Amino acid sequence: MMGDRLWISGYRSWELSVHGDADPKLTVIKYLLKNELVTACEDGLEWVITGGELGVEQWSLEVAIELRKDYSQLKTALMTPFTDFGSHWNETNLGKLKTLQSQVTFTRATSDLPYQQPAQLSGYNRFMAQHTDGALFLYDTDYPGKAEYLYNVAIAESKRRDYPVKALSMDDLEEAARELSDNS
Repeated sequence: MMGDRLWISGYRSWELSVHGDADPKLTVIKYLLKNELVTACEDGLEWVITGGELGVEQWSLEVAIELRKDYSQLKTALMTPFTDFGSHWNETNLGKLKTLQSQVTFTRATSDLPYQQPAQLSGYNRFMAQHTDGALFLYDTDYPGKAEYLYNVAIAESKRRDYPVKALSMDDLEEAARELSDNS
């Protein structure tokens, strides 16, 4: 049981070489995320809480928003580390972020200021760990990436209190790809 409020994060889209919504790898990733979220919803999950990074964070929100049709208790939160998050992105990526912000149950920045210093990022990480009941990462320690710091914050939180952290690995992705292939 991951608790009522689940923090989800993981690789950025470019770290997984996912290029666009039509990339077949994205089908596998969303299938894996959906299976995890369905199980969590069956166990009473109420909130999916994540950031707005391109990749696992946005994909998990897309999956959770879709699941709200079947799990009416499920709410979604998109938290950002500062008010101008994503402002340097291209128009397409910024558009995706804005669309998600309009679809989630709740969205807010953990700092009321535009980006000024790295302390805003570490404050965001602490906020996410302290305001959730568990974490789910699409992150494999054999393949470090940008999410390594977030993952380590979640692991540190798990040493302070009952805070389950589940990491979905490359092996989990391969298994999901096999399942999808067998089912189609």
